[in-house]
Amino acid sequence: MISVRDINIMARDVFVDAFGDVAEHSPWVAQEAWRKRPFADRDQIIGAFEAVLHWASREAKLALIRAHPDLATRAKLTTDSFGEQAGAGLDRLTQAEFKRFTELNEAYKARFGFPFILAVRGASKEQILAAFESRINNNADREFETALTQITRIFRFRLEDRLSP
Repeated sequence: MISVRDINIMARDVFVDAFGDVAEHSPWVAQEAWRKRPFADRDQIIGAFEAVLHWASREAKLALIRAHPDLATRAKLTTDSFGEQAGAGLDRLTQAEFKRFTELNEAYKARFGFPFILAVRGASKEQILAAFESRINNNADREFETALTQITRIFRFRLEDRLSP
């Protein structure tokens, strides 16, 4: 766990090394969050990451969404994504469940042009499938905003795992 005090004295490259992977394959988020130092507490650090995403261009937001992996994929995942998906049981699916996730991933990407994003921590595979099935009927703008909301939840979970309270 890293203290806020230690974060406030980190050089930019050290901060990005420590937090550049919080936003999936998008270290630019950490690079911009670093500029918001000094931080008063953990919530302010989390808020800095959220603010960077909020103020990013639509193109940057879309690139971040697209950087996320499919759920229940057999592709190589980042350490954080692997742990989060494994915690939800997505690494232990039956053949039928894996087939359903694959079908939903493909249908969702065909409809929206980006992968389905859900902060899976604390969710069961059944809850994830239910969210998938309900959200696939959303309109594109709503789903884009929902994906960003889920990404900010992922930021929070990942940062809380690394930061002292």
